[in-house]
Amino acid sequence: MTEEYGNKIERVKTYVQGFDEEMGGGIPAGHIVLVSGTAGTMKSSITFSILYNEALNGKNSLYLTLEQSQQSLLNHMSNMGFDLSKINLITMDDISKVHETISQIENSKGSLVITDLGAIRKQIKSMKDGPSGDWLNVIKNILIKLKKKTNLKCFVLDSLSAMYVLSDFKDPRTELFHLFEFFRDLEVTTFLISEMPLDKSKYSEYDIEDFLSDAIIHVELAPRMRKVDRNISVVKMRGTNCNNDIFTLEFKNGKFYALYGGKTPLV
Repeated sequence: MTEEYGNKIERVKTYVQGFDEEMGGGIPAGHIVLVSGTAGTMKSSITFSILYNEALNGKNSLYLTLEQSQQSLLNHMSNMGFDLSKINLITMDDISKVHETISQIENSKGSLVITDLGAIRKQIKSMKDGPSGDWLNVIKNILIKLKKKTNLKCFVLDSLSAMYVLSDFKDPRTELFHLFEFFRDLEVTTFLISEMPLDKSKYSEYDIEDFLSDAIIHVELAPRMRKVDRNISVVKMRGTNCNNDIFTLEFKNGKFYALYGGKTPLV
């Protein structure tokens, strides 16, 4: 924790070495964070790493993937070098059995729950009442239950772009406002993965997400000579005095590093 204006602020680390130090130790707990970048910038890997390390430190988190299957995601992370045997990893393939999931979390020091769109569709299909497309309410209900019963600390939605494809927002600005308010009232640090267009013209689909988010972390591909670097920077972070320099993002030996802030790499 650090002190700002006389109050202690609990922070959630990004676990990107050299990056947390540039934002007062991490992201203020409870923030809604837009993680934006084009394809291939390791947005999913960065956010998974956050939840993985939070589990190692005794915290409970939920990762919801709307694009990859949970098995595909876990295979990818295992191949990257994350030792999944070190955490209490729970794959929830049937959301209707949430109480069984909660019982597995309650007796653990820290857990990472993974679920995907297939599990949500299975839940909706079994519902006797309500519209068949009411999957967003299913997500809200599971978050509320996990927060109440397990003291859920972090949540990743992967991704907003997939959510928009699945949703029928008639008034996106109003509906997104209420969705963000739901996340904010939940008091869970929320990471929303956002696909940036190739022309990098905006951080999100409807632009309002930039305003509604408490923080924006931008990751990008940076062609240089005969190689492509990845960069990471803080575009916005409410309640924190940040270094907004662009850092080179590297991943090696199972860890992320932010290097050369504001400087061009030598090699």
